[in-house]
Amino acid sequence: MARVCDICGKKTASGGTIARRGLPKRSGGVGLRITGRTLRKFRPNLQKVRAVVNGETVRQTVCTRCIKGGRVVKPSSKKAVVTT
Repeated sequence: MARVCDICGKKTASGGTIARRGLPKRSGGVGLRITGRTLRKFRPNLQKVRAVVNGETVRQTVCTRCIKGGRVVKPSSKKAVVTT
């Protein structure tokens, strides 16, 4: 399963961290030195939710920003009771 939001398409992004040592010049030091660079991944916060799509209830992998933004229509909590 790919880490991709089914609604907005948000996916894993690549980046890096920079390790530094030393004291900045503005703080009275001789400057910062870069001692290492490490690749890392920024993963989206994906949740599996039940959503209504074209009148059907399906399970989707959706990021929390789409859930909070109201882009996901959740099914009603109670099933409809047919009375005749």
